[in-house]
Amino acid sequence: MSFPTSSPFSHQIHRRSFVRGMGALVALPFMESLVPARALRAAEQAASAAGSAAAGPFPMRSAFVYIPNGVDNANWWPEGTGADYTLTRSLTPLEPFKRDLQVVSGLDHHKADSNGDGGGDHARAGATFLTGCQAFKTGGRDIRAGVSIDQVIANGLVAKGANFRLPSLELSCEAPQLAGTCDTGYSCAYQYNLSWRSATQPNPAERNPRLVFERMFGSAASAEDGVSKERRAAERSSILDFVRADAKQLQNRLGRSDQHKLDEYFTSVREIERRIASYESMSATIPEMKVPAGIPHNEAGAEDYTGHIRLMMDLLVLAFQTNSTPIVTLMLASESSPRTFPWLGIGGDGHHPISHHQSNPGQLAKLQKIDQYYAEQFAYLLGKMQGIKEGDRTLLDNTLLVYGSCIRDGDKHDHADLPIIMAGRAGGLMKPGRFNVLEKSTPMSNFFLGLADMHGVQVERLGDSTGKLTMG
Repeated sequence: MSFPTSSPFSHQIHRRSFVRGMGALVALPFMESLVPARALRAAEQAASAAGSAAAGPFPMRSAFVYIPNGVDNANWWPEGTGADYTLTRSLTPLEPFKRDLQVVSGLDHHKADSNGDGGGDHARAGATFLTGCQAFKTGGRDIRAGVSIDQVIANGLVAKGANFRLPSLELSCEAPQLAGTCDTGYSCAYQYNLSWRSATQPNPAERNPRLVFERMFGSAASAEDGVSKERRAAERSSILDFVRADAKQLQNRLGRSDQHKLDEYFTSVREIERRIASYESMSATIPEMKVPAGIPHNEAGAEDYTGHIRLMMDLLVLAFQTNSTPIVTLMLASESSPRTFPWLGIGGDGHHPISHHQSNPGQLAKLQKIDQYYAEQFAYLLGKMQGIKEGDRTLLDNTLLVYGSCIRDGDKHDHADLPIIMAGRAGGLMKPGRFNVLEKSTPMSNFFLGLADMHGVQVERLGDSTGKLTMG
């Protein structure tokens, strides 16, 4: 993130925030040693006076992590309330992060209800989750929902002069669809896309980790340019090799903490690049597989779903760590996802059919295992973020993550009292470590207005909001 010319950071940071090299522009983590203490104090005071969570050099970030098809409610919701709460079976993977969590009940998205439009709850769930708007029922090109909160915040920050390399980043572990009919007369665009740049234009998410990586850090050439993979690999070799000489110039000016931070950063980028290259190499040995390069597959040629999720999460963390963007959406699977989870020991049944459990104990047991699996992946993300220091805080402390679904119970297709977890401290504006039971039928859009405030973006209305909800 760059600062205005008048900022006390501008001289020290602007020239060193980015390191150039052979077509790649790599954003480095913020280095406190390059900024005088008086400049840090001045920026903290200015940001605090403005009521923003981005006090000091570390901006507020937000991410939305979506799971489909509702949950097994009996094993999902905590026991007890307030700080005296106990995580139940489906959320046990999150136990190490209990003090960083705020499980929230009472949030509704009634615009995902039928409201006279008949079936299509999965499509409406996807379209409504971040917009708070009722999706227009159509299978054609005349789709309409609303601008999503991630884009409202991103646009607001740009208007205020923020200069992130990417205003927002949209990720998915499934290929987004913009055409065709998927759910009872609704366009596939509704349930495959969380982010909407306008009421009629969704922001398609990127599924391929390689393309996400290149979007974040640049590339000398892409596969679409007609350049061979061999030439592209030879030209790039490694993005870090291109910038190593420039980056080394920083070492003598950095304190011990920042040197460690720079080493961690280089290690994480190399590890992501190595894993992507490994997956590409593996897929190249299976010529009959027609999959985009970079999508993780195992040695048998089957999709490595866990590897894919974690690689996308690593990219999310890297995007925040380098201040490449303040906002990320990550759809782990689309609504109505039929994905199977044979490694969980639940056979070949798909998630969507399982979610239509009809109170069958066997189906509910399978659903609980899927819920726990997704919680394990979220715990992985929290662990990565907690391990990155930012001053006397962590990346997790300076972020707010919203995790959950726009369907409560897949058998009932209901959109009230949604399963939502918020993680992180939003730069000190959130007080986690509790099970927060809100008044029933609180529009989730009300919370989104409060979230925009945390980013310093003033929004009067979003979707079906009735007021501003703060949960500090």
